[in-house]
Amino acid sequence: MTSDEALKKFYANLIMVDGRSELTAQTYKTAAKEFLGYLERQNIDLPKVTVKDLLYYLASRKAGGCTELTLAKDISALRALGAFLVLENVWQQNEALVLDRPKARRALPRVLNVDQVDSLLASIDTSNDLGIRDRALFELIYSCGLRISEAATLQVGNLHLAEMIVLVRGKGDKERIVPFGDAAKGWLVKYLADVRPRLVGKKNVPAVFVNYKGQPISRKGVWKRFKELEALTGIDCKVHTLRHSFATHLLSGGADLRSVQALLGHSDLATTQIYTHVSDSELRDYHKEYFPGHASLAKEC
Repeated sequence: MTSDEALKKFYANLIMVDGRSELTAQTYKTAAKEFLGYLERQNIDLPKVTVKDLLYYLASRKAGGCTELTLAKDISALRALGAFLVLENVWQQNEALVLDRPKARRALPRVLNVDQVDSLLASIDTSNDLGIRDRALFELIYSCGLRISEAATLQVGNLHLAEMIVLVRGKGDKERIVPFGDAAKGWLVKYLADVRPRLVGKKNVPAVFVNYKGQPISRKGVWKRFKELEALTGIDCKVHTLRHSFATHLLSGGADLRSVQALLGHSDLATTQIYTHVSDSELRDYHKEYFPGHASLAKEC
């Protein structure tokens, strides 16, 4: 079995047998391809791989500048690959199970303040159809804290304008109901009434947001449009920054952690708690700005 054949079968096994999402399966496939390439460069036969080989591989990845988070993902992929190779009788046992994933230190997410969000959204040229679509798209992402994939795959039947809520299908196919604000509703109404019908024409397209061909907009398409806004405004951010900002602004406004967890669709409260640290860091910045003589105390707050 060649490397390409192994990767294809591994990917199919992740989807069909393990029930992994396409995004996870693709991530694991990419990591497996990197590992197989390393084995070829080192002249190591796949059936003869030892734990030492795996450790040397991870050491080379770390030496190459990979973060702890990337290494943790690599180890998860290697474990999945090992299980697959056992099924294929390539390995007698899953050698990767002995690998311990490093505890990745989570960097604080980049967050925009309200004025920056307003400036970013206001920079969108709404004199044309795609501009109106973009304004509706990014207003909704910010108003609901959506992931790119959630916005790109949002269905018309799950958007309820009168009630101002959306039914979101998130990671692991989990559904959640999220409300949105007046600004998002205003642009959505304009987009759905005036723009989307012209883009879609007579085609039956279930997705809310479509491209200039009237087809569902892709994750890459959303990313590309946002990069243009970033370049235009000079504001350093990503699409996901709107989701981070949504969560931080809610907590800063007094929302409780459990409510924000539900709105973001986090299965683990610890994932949501990182935004409380963002708020803490903002408080320290304010303290340093207005009480410069007490900077050392601010670090301990």
